Order: sequence, then structure tokens, then C-alpha cells
Amino acid sequence: MSGRGGKPSWKLRPPIDAATQGLVVTGFGSLEFGWAVFIELTGQGADWLRALREVAPITSAVPPGGPEARPGRAAAIAFTWTGLQRTGLEEAALASFSRPFREGMMQEDRLRRLGDRREDSWLETVIEGGPHWSGNTPPPEREAAQGRTAAFDVPVSDPGHPVPRTPKTAHALLLLYARDEADARDWRDEVGETLAPHGGRIVHSLPLVLDPNHIGVSSEHFGFADGLSQPEPYDDDAVTVEGVPAKRDELQGVPLGEFLIGYPNGHQEPAPGPVVPGRESDGRPADAKLPPHARAEGFFDLGLNGSYMVVRELKQDVAAFWNSMYDNASHIKAEDPGNSGHIDAEWIAERVIGRNRDGHLLCTPAGRYRDPLPGGAPDNAFRFSRSDPHGVGCPPGSHVRRANPRDALTPIPIGRDGFPDPGKVTDDAREALLRAANNHRILRRGRKFGPKIADEREPDGKDRGLLFVCLNTDIARQFEFVQQTWLLNRDFDTLHGEVDALVGPAGPMTIREEPLRRTVNVKTFVQMAGGEYFFLPSLPALDYLALL
Repeated sequence: MSGRGGKPSWKLRPPIDAATQGLVVTGFGSLEFGWAVFIELTGQGADWLRALREVAPITSAVPPGGPEARPGRAAAIAFTWTGLQRTGLEEAALASFSRPFREGMMQEDRLRRLGDRREDSWLETVIEGGPHWSGNTPPPEREAAQGRTAAFDVPVSDPGHPVPRTPKTAHALLLLYARDEADARDWRDEVGETLAPHGGRIVHSLPLVLDPNHIGVSSEHFGFADGLSQPEPYDDDAVTVEGVPAKRDELQGVPLGEFLIGYPNGHQEPAPGPVVPGRESDGRPADAKLPPHARAEGFFDLGLNGSYMVVRELKQDVAAFWNSMYDNASHIKAEDPGNSGHIDAEWIAERVIGRNRDGHLLCTPAGRYRDPLPGGAPDNAFRFSRSDPHGVGCPPGSHVRRANPRDALTPIPIGRDGFPDPGKVTDDAREALLRAANNHRILRRGRKFGPKIADEREPDGKDRGLLFVCLNTDIARQFEFVQQTWLLNRDFDTLHGEVDALVGPAGPMTIREEPLRRTVNVKTFVQMAGGEYFFLPSLPALDYLALL
């Protein structure tokens, strides 16, 4: 099985694959339909989980055709901190999870750095009235009373200033994938019927869909190819490509420990995860085949082969996006009629994204796209510092360049003529900046929801968007860093007073041409409707939770 562009897909080595949820290594692209099912637990204990697993067995990472493969269907499950608490996980184990997960996405400092909320007010990048679902994680009152601090030495929430609550509480997220739309819907209904007598109920659900084109790439609702430029995990002892140990790809290679707990990460240390105390009385960790923790004597490894999963429901206003592109094109033509014949709405939209609709990167000279690979797939084997150092092709503020700058942030020395000289950038500098950027990569597993719009410029009042899902082992250093330091940073690269024009609030965006520099003003096109941090357990960890 090959990935996009004809490259072989990476796999986990046995027996790791049998212990890991399949979502880690695949987005189940052959199953085009699905549902995201958000579950609230109305009781205590794991009875709901035992019943659920009878109708929705969780798919492992064993390659298709293996003994655990389920043709036509696949499923994954993840838990919020409050969901693990409701399921019966003891306090010592709950306290061993990472701080971002324990605090939850609605903690005020996390909301601030994610660009969702400031001083008791939801920002324009959140739906009116605030998000409608989260894990509703309670504030860490005990830690606040003890004077402890949160990540980045920011004080934890004051108990007198509570974490915002959402109308709906998600204790678990079940992702269902199927080949047939009707089968996916029936499966969701069966899950709801199964949960009802066992202390669980569906409080929110979204129909998920892929519509891959002839090269297997799906487009998001604005009409641009999505899910490109994924990192490629490597680990000599755990990851294989075509049956041999995976070596680091020079551009996309990222250590497995950035996405799977227990393996070396970008800092050459095992990615940390939660533990459970050893038990002599009931033997539950042993029954679930949890291994003893390698460094914590007397504890079992609950995190090994699991990951942290970030989920954000992002609503897209397609008509607002395209009308903004048309308005900006009309304004430029009116202001500069002699030099704007090539500019239209599509031209501006491509520069907001950084690619054309088919996913081909904008490159220099301006107006060209990077040549596709044989078969038509977009070519992602590029370095910005070499192919487009000044951002004349793909703007520095484009979504593509902000979300994964690669080596674009490499400082360019000044030449003898007083102008920046990209030729003086050393290969060592490019490599160092590329590796630094790859320490913040995320593994995306999201899908779009809602119907395709009939007319891109005509609002129809229907909900549509992207269920953003990504895997990482360090939420603060990976997902939150990308969101705060790259996407929403007003001083990113050589820019000032601008944020990501696609997912950020309304504001300016600079588009460089030679010799001109144009500024367009964009509106808010994407709004967060719900979000939370989840724990995606290994299959042995899931067995352990089912024994509670």
C-alpha cells in the first residue's frame, strides 16, 4: 500500500501494531463515510465501555488483511480527562497525565494561547455565545491552593475565576468509518441504542466524509486539497516501510515519539505518558497486559502505544471566504488598473492558502505552481529557503507556510550590496532550522463535515466545516506551539501585525510580488464550535479501562 505521491506507507512493527489503535497509522482513507460520536457518561464505571466494544470493536494498527481487520468498517475511541474520571480511573493515575490534558482546552490560559478567549470574552474566531461542547474539565483548585503553576510558568486558574463551561459535555469521542453512508449512519444509531441502558448517551455527532479525487486527495469546503504534507514517523525498532526499518526522510521525517507515547521523541527521550499503580489484590494491569513501566518502579505503563488527540470542531463560512476574495480582487483592480490584469478571486485565495485547488504549491517565478509528481500528485519535497526564500511565490503569511514553515525561518545574511543574499545561507543552517521546525509537527487525522455548498458565493445557512483531529505526545510543544507561535503570531517571519488569514481573525495579509507588495484585508472565515484534548489509549490500556 502506498501513500500519496506513490511513496510507501509507514507501518508499525509487530507486536506494536496489534497493541496500537489503527488511527495512529492511517486515516482510513478507503472508508469514505463516517461519524464523530461525542459521548456523555451519565453514570460511573466502565459498564458503558464494555457494552460499546461489543458493537464497535476498536480497530488495531495491524495492516489490512491481518487477523483483526474488519472489512468495510473501522473505529477509534479517545477519552477526555473527565471521561477517564467517570470511567473509574483512580486519582493517582489521573494525576500522571500531562498538564495540558489535565487542564483541558477550556482552561483560561490555554484558551488565550489558542486565540479563543480573552478576559472573559470569546473572540470572533469562536461561534457566537461560545463553543457548545468540551470535556468540561474542572479547574485544578487543589493545585492552585498549593501555589503550583501551569505550563510555561503561567499561574493556574484561580478557583474564584472558574473555567468556562459548555452546554454539552464530551467524556469520550468514538470515530466510526464505513464504506457506505447508510451503513455509517446505522452504525451510529446502533451505538446510541447500546449506550442508553449502560450509562452513556450521544450528546453530539457529526457526519464525516471524504471525497477523494483521482489521486486520492480530498478537498475541504473552501475547495482546496487538504491533508497534504504529513510527517513521516521513523524508529529503527518500531516503524517499517516495505518491511525494512524506516529511516528519516530528510524533509518530513519525525521521530515516532512525537506521535506515540513511549518512543524517542525529537529530544531523544522517551515521550512520557500516564501510569497506574501496581496492584497485587486484583491483578487488573496484568489482566489487561499492561507492561511494567520502564522507569517508574511499582507502576504499570498506561500510556505506552497511546497518544494525545486534539479535537476542534471548526465551522467554515464558504460564502464569506469567497466573497472576501472577490471584494479584494475588485479593490486591487480599481486601485491599480494597469498592473492587476492577472489578479482575480482565485489568485488571492491561492495566496491565502499557499497552494492551488489541486494542492500544488505556489512557487517562483510568481504565478507558477510546483510541478506535480508522476501521476499528478503534489510534490512536497521542497525547502522554502532554497525554492522561495523571499516568499514571492508562496507568501510568508500563507496558511501552508505558517502551519509548516520547514526551513523558511532560516535567517538570510546580508550581501555586500546591502541586500539579503539567500546564497550565503549554509546547508547546516537550513538543516538545523528544518529539524527545529519538525519538533513541532502534528499528525493530522481530521475530516470535513456537512454538505458541499451549491454556490460558493451564496450563503445557504447549513453547517459545514472541518473536524480537526491531530495526534501528538506533547500538546504544548506541538499543537499549541503551531497555533500560537506560527498561525496566530502577529510577528511571524518578516511580517508585522498579521495572523493566518485562513483561520485567524479579520485583518491584513501581505502578498509579495516583484516589484510590488500588495495588502488584502480578510475577514473571519473559520470559527471554533467545540474542542477538547483527548487521550487515545492503546488496546491494552483500553482493556484495562474496561476492567474498572
